Amino acid sequence: MAIHRLDLDEFDEIDYYLMAIHTSLEDYRLAYFINKNLPINLSKSKNEIHAQTKEGEANFSRFYYYDSEKAVSWNLIQNKNEIISVSTNDFQNLFSNETSEVSTTIHLLPEFKKVDFFLKIDNSEEAVDFSEIQQQLNSIESIAAIYAVDTNKIKSKNNLIF
Repeated sequence: MAIHRLDLDEFDEIDYYLMAIHTSLEDYRLAYFINKNLPINLSKSKNEIHAQTKEGEANFSRFYYYDSEKAVSWNLIQNKNEIISVSTNDFQNLFSNETSEVSTTIHLLPEFKKVDFFLKIDNSEEAVDFSEIQQQLNSIESIAAIYAVDTNKIKSKNNLIF
């Protein structure tokens, strides 16, 4: 009888390309400019990315496009999100019932705290020229910087599984 073994390294392969984007634009404006400069049509996805941290829960916006000709999926993902938690003062008396709001910034990938958005391109080994994409996105005035992220150095890879 033959023994079949699975190698766990086969499941650990990364089949996506990740670009970090630094910008002050809102998510919908950035998606608009990316659509204008690239031959894609990103649209707001109802399936936001949910993340749980010790500070609380956050939902990160996501814009999605699937290119059926090249079998490539594109995701524009928000990296920063603020959660507002309401805390009451420990000392309360009869006449004052003060509450204060505390704002906390949560990151989808905490090791990239300065990155505003990520452009994740799935299944794109030969179908996409990444240097051309980077050059076209650099032409957008409101993007301060855009660069490739070494996916082997990402500690929180599980946050990119959706």
